[in-house]
Amino acid sequence: MPATAGFRAARRGTAAKAPSGAHLTGMAPLFYKNPSHPRCLRAWPRFQRNAPLLDDPWRFRFTLLVAAAMLLLLVAGGLVTSTGSGLAVPDWPLSFGRLLPPMVGGVLFEHGHRLIAGAVGLLTLILAVVTERREPRRAVRRLARAALGAEVLQGLLGGLTVLLRLPPVVSAAHACLAQACFAMVVALLVVTARSWIASTPADPRAGRSPFGPLAVAAGAVYLQLALGAILRHTGAGLAIPDFPLAFGRLVPPFDSFDVAAHFAHRVFAVVVLALVGYAALRAGRDRSRGDVAVPARMAATLTLLQLFLGGAAVLSRLAVVPTTAHVVNAALILAALVIAALRSRRAPLPAGVALPVAAARGSAA
Repeated sequence: MPATAGFRAARRGTAAKAPSGAHLTGMAPLFYKNPSHPRCLRAWPRFQRNAPLLDDPWRFRFTLLVAAAMLLLLVAGGLVTSTGSGLAVPDWPLSFGRLLPPMVGGVLFEHGHRLIAGAVGLLTLILAVVTERREPRRAVRRLARAALGAEVLQGLLGGLTVLLRLPPVVSAAHACLAQACFAMVVALLVVTARSWIASTPADPRAGRSPFGPLAVAAGAVYLQLALGAILRHTGAGLAIPDFPLAFGRLVPPFDSFDVAAHFAHRVFAVVVLALVGYAALRAGRDRSRGDVAVPARMAATLTLLQLFLGGAAVLSRLAVVPTTAHVVNAALILAALVIAALRSRRAPLPAGVALPVAAARGSAA
């Protein structure tokens, strides 16, 4: 029974007749929804032996490509805002009534951003279709649909941002949704990896999991991203023009919304640093979980770097390079925390475990 047939059988609920054990893929949604269910605990050893039926290395690689393209899109979007090119092309969806205008000045940044966004949208559509056809886990299919829906909405918000002449609310929502799209594709990347498929759900009785601190840290990082988007799109990035002090003081006079928002962003940055640092410490307690500890520590390191990039953006009067790097680095922090949090929900693989894809697929034919 081919792997693709196993996927379709699992979707139809008829895989119980497969002699190769592919019927266990029909239980995949239950494993991911309620791993402590008695049926899961009894069937998991056989399910793990047939895990190659879920393994799809080409889809994993394509998801990696989509994630990389989205990161490039974040760079392009950051450059548009940092260079003040948001209205270099004043119409949408065309550019000066053309598909390809002269790529000079701000048009290069704005229309280049649109071209990359179109490519990312197409890649996300392909990923969603392939996932819908080949993925037996309902939660993963829903995540792919959500990523596609968010990407479509992201494109519409981008168009509204231009047509409405950069309203702060729409522009900030556009920036926040871009980060959410990237995080969703990173999550898809994690759950389609071979290491995830070959592992078992973590036993909730096996000690304190770092999932809670990691999830809280990821939520705090996303909230900080939203605050940063408000600063960028309300022009409050230099409301406090010095760093690390604020007008030469620890606490500035709150005589305007811009100053209050800017200072809130700085204060919450310290809170985020503490939360990410604590999550990294919790993730590193279990020496057998390098798959969790490494991305958590990477997030902590990037958070420290983020503080310096924020200071550099202020001291350089919002120069293009540090300001754009500040935006992109925030996305990498969020991605690292999403990876660590999701991996903490799985039990560690024993040393030397390998997934015999070729053999298992051959036996399933």
